[in-house]
Amino acid sequence: MSEEIKPVELQEQETADVVAEVTVNYSEKTLAELSELMQSLTESEDRMKRYKEAEAIKSAFYKKLSKEKAEAGEDTPVEEPDESTVAEEESTVPMQSGPVSPFAAIEAGFKSLYVQYKKERAEYNREQDAAREENLKVKQGIIEELKALVEEPSDMKEAFPKFRDIQNRWRETGPVPQQSFRDVNDTYQLFVTKFYDLVDINRELRDLDFKKNLEAKTALCERAEALSKDQDVVEAFKELQKLHEQWKDLGPVAKEYRDEIWERFRAATTVINKLYQGHFEQIKARQEENLKAKQALCEKVEEIASREITSSTQWNNLSKEIEAIQAEWRKIGYATRKENQKVYDRFRAACDSFFERKRASFAEFKDAMNENLEKKMAIIEEAESLASSTDWKATSDRLIELQKQWKEIGAVPRKKSEQLWKRFRTACDSFFEAREAARKEAHARREAQPRGADRRRPQASPKDRLKEQYAALQQEIQTYENNIGFFGLSKGAEKLKAQMQERIDAAKAKLEDLKAQIRAKEQEESVEE
Repeated sequence: MSEEIKPVELQEQETADVVAEVTVNYSEKTLAELSELMQSLTESEDRMKRYKEAEAIKSAFYKKLSKEKAEAGEDTPVEEPDESTVAEEESTVPMQSGPVSPFAAIEAGFKSLYVQYKKERAEYNREQDAAREENLKVKQGIIEELKALVEEPSDMKEAFPKFRDIQNRWRETGPVPQQSFRDVNDTYQLFVTKFYDLVDINRELRDLDFKKNLEAKTALCERAEALSKDQDVVEAFKELQKLHEQWKDLGPVAKEYRDEIWERFRAATTVINKLYQGHFEQIKARQEENLKAKQALCEKVEEIASREITSSTQWNNLSKEIEAIQAEWRKIGYATRKENQKVYDRFRAACDSFFERKRASFAEFKDAMNENLEKKMAIIEEAESLASSTDWKATSDRLIELQKQWKEIGAVPRKKSEQLWKRFRTACDSFFEAREAARKEAHARREAQPRGADRRRPQASPKDRLKEQYAALQQEIQTYENNIGFFGLSKGAEKLKAQMQERIDAAKAKLEDLKAQIRAKEQEESVEE
């Protein structure tokens, strides 16, 4: 006649478990957050009804603890406390030898909370079991009274007050053991029905009772129907279970109304059950969508983590891209319970893979920069040792070779790059400026010698002087062009390049002019001959 209804306390626990599953994803909590959740649970007034939530927190804590210990290089096993270890747990913590694990304190703190909760829960269960057993005895006694009232009928005017008292005491008696619930309830309802069937002797009392029962059941129907408008579907479902318990405690109604009133109550029950089922189907559908979205983000990170990356700029840009993906991940709700932990582990593994490669790459890059630093320091020291040399040709060639080597060496730490370049350039400039000054001085002496020499001595022809100037200018242009390649490494490089390029262009123009003068002299000498 009635739909399958479980005891209220069992329904409440199952509903609480479903709600906790939907609203909390313990796998993404830190060890500290899980400890705080356990602390909060142990201090709540309804903590004894939240034992499955406590188990979920414990499972997530020890799984994360085991993983983080492994990542930190600890090989100490992680042992979750179970029923046997809780029973044997001592109030004192055993002394430990060797270095203390950084996880020891938080593990000990969590274990202490959990063990204390389990002890309290065990005591609570013992008390509840004892109370249910006592309630069972009371209800069995009430059934015996009702049975006697049915099997030994008396004046209905005397029987009805006794019957009312039996009903009141039945409703006031608390829950019985779950395995006895159906049997004891069905037996009680059987004798209630028999009692009403025997009340033909006094129809007035029976009809009055039927009327009261009809009014009470009609009120339950109205309350059940009103629940369909409740925005909180889960709370409405819980309230419906309580209405079913009240329905069972009420006696029968007149036969002509029994099917009608039950169908009304059953219809209201069906509406709430469908809303309740639809509510969680919607949640499941959203979780499926969330799973697809999270799997797509996993694929993105996995693709990025598999790329060949060759520069620090690429690493930094991709790091920002992954951080943006992680922010997007946090905005997505939970996936299905079965897949949520798996997809989270997959996502974290892809992120870890990328950042581990980045750390390794930067470590290798740092080593290479330090090696480059040593190479450039060696070049600087050699250039500084040559800065005061007067062996113009050999030293010029060597410094030009050192400048080529400098260009071929890779990057050095940014903080030292400018300083090293200035030091090397100073050494090179010092030599080439000294060489240029010596060249100009020698040129001046040569110019003075033809003017002051004995005119009887043969003088160097103008063509020879032009060739000397041409050769000197060629060397000067070579120096300029070699130096201009280094300006890209320093600040204000564009302005310096422009100035140096003007010198090169002017020198090349002068070189062409000298070339024309030499050709003209050669033609004059040819005509004279």
